[in-house]
Amino acid sequence: MLKNRLYVYGDDVVGVPSHLNFGQYMVTTMWNHGDKTAMINGITHERLTYRDIVKDAMNIAISLTRIGVKRGDIVAICSENRQEYWSAFIGTSCTGATFTATNSAYTQDELQHVLNISKPKMIFCSQLAYKAHEKTLRSLSYMEKIIIFGTDRLPNTLSYNDLVNHTNITLETFRAADVVGQTDTAVILYSSGTTGLPKGVMLTHLNILTTCNVSSTMNPKQPSLTITPWYHTMGLMGNLRILASGSYFVYLPKFECELYLRTIERYQIVQIIVAPPVLVALCKYESKYDVSSVQLVYSGAAPLRSDTINAVKVRFPNVTSVLQGYGMTESTLGVTRDTYDKAHLSKIGSVGRAVSGCTIKVVDIETKVPLGVNQPGEIYVKGSLVMKGYIGKNRSEDFDDEGFFKTGDIGYYDEDGCFFIVDRLKELIKYKGYQVPPAEIEAVLLQHPSVRDVGVVGIPHADAGEVPRAYVVLQPEANVTEDEIKNLVKQKLSNPKHLRGGVQFVKEIPKNPSGKILRRKLREMSQIKNEARSKL
Repeated sequence: MLKNRLYVYGDDVVGVPSHLNFGQYMVTTMWNHGDKTAMINGITHERLTYRDIVKDAMNIAISLTRIGVKRGDIVAICSENRQEYWSAFIGTSCTGATFTATNSAYTQDELQHVLNISKPKMIFCSQLAYKAHEKTLRSLSYMEKIIIFGTDRLPNTLSYNDLVNHTNITLETFRAADVVGQTDTAVILYSSGTTGLPKGVMLTHLNILTTCNVSSTMNPKQPSLTITPWYHTMGLMGNLRILASGSYFVYLPKFECELYLRTIERYQIVQIIVAPPVLVALCKYESKYDVSSVQLVYSGAAPLRSDTINAVKVRFPNVTSVLQGYGMTESTLGVTRDTYDKAHLSKIGSVGRAVSGCTIKVVDIETKVPLGVNQPGEIYVKGSLVMKGYIGKNRSEDFDDEGFFKTGDIGYYDEDGCFFIVDRLKELIKYKGYQVPPAEIEAVLLQHPSVRDVGVVGIPHADAGEVPRAYVVLQPEANVTEDEIKNLVKQKLSNPKHLRGGVQFVKEIPKNPSGKILRRKLREMSQIKNEARSKL
């Protein structure tokens, strides 16, 4: 067999343990890091060591097994970022059961939707999450036990602290349950739901072991600051990679410019991991905190434009590299990326090169024929990072005959194998046969000093099919008219990209935790506005 000259291949070598058990791998790896600090809460300043996490994880595994959890079961978590999270995650994996992470800020209907996908028999809850969702959790027939974090004892629940209160267990006396790592589902996460309802993404032990063992994205000798919630793949898998490397990270439960910059100063953070909207907000926020320690910025979840990169270098004067990566929940995090040790090879606007164990092709949107260098099309990916499939959905709907996953993202690669993302296939605005990328219009509007944030969607039009409409968040006390916004786009972009759908000023742009714009919510806002007009 010969390699296809139109495919892009990552390196073939990825070292994973022969037992292919993600839980056992993390227990062994983290135990060997000893009493080093693993993570710090940037608000409470509480530190957790590697041994702290592993000891609790092993005790959780033993306790869950004693109360009936086994291979094939599903155990959920519903909690804000807090110290017990990682032991619950790794301990569950050691039992052979599948771990699923949910958003504690979900509404009742949203939580019920994702739990009905996975149907867990047990769930770990913070007290805040339990208070918000007790009624929903009690209504689920498949939910057998609820385990509560914290010191308070609540009726008809189990205490997490009781489950970790065992004898002084060591690595030598512990062994995780056997699994079939290539096919057993280790984690169920939920797709971002930017264009529709979330789907259950099944990630195997091999998927997670692969992402933990590809070469380090960030410098493992330097501290990082992270704000992404851990129920999201960027937070869960990204921080898991840090823990596997033996480094440590500082985490914040929420993003606020003032808090974020203060945390950088206090902990002399060298590396920050953020989505583009966070970078835009930081670059436009005035403060006097010392952020000279920051040397590396890593961005994901959406394309980072060159003007934002230039602004980052002004905000963080000692930054030597602004790197990007591209991935999704379905690929256990990144399939292309820049790395700290090869930062000199990165190109402005590129999301990096194919990672180890991954093959990528770009196909024509209509014919599905593979395309060559500098030809935009839909990105297809294949390899040991790519999910097993969606729960309850036929695999053939999302994979082609060669086993490539259809990402739904539009992009291309250049002669050096560097990838560039254009937009989401489902988010392209169809104006009179033209394919209009919303991200291109957004990038232009963000150049305006009075624009703090923006989201663009297509709205129905009788003659044109769809026309672009911009939702704009202005800087405080800014005074900009709709015509000014429209004229900026007219000056910078070609005719099909003009804002024929108008401009609407809003207080915020709806986003998921990784920073992706929830365009379905913007479309819902458009529909509500149009319905209101029709009633007048």
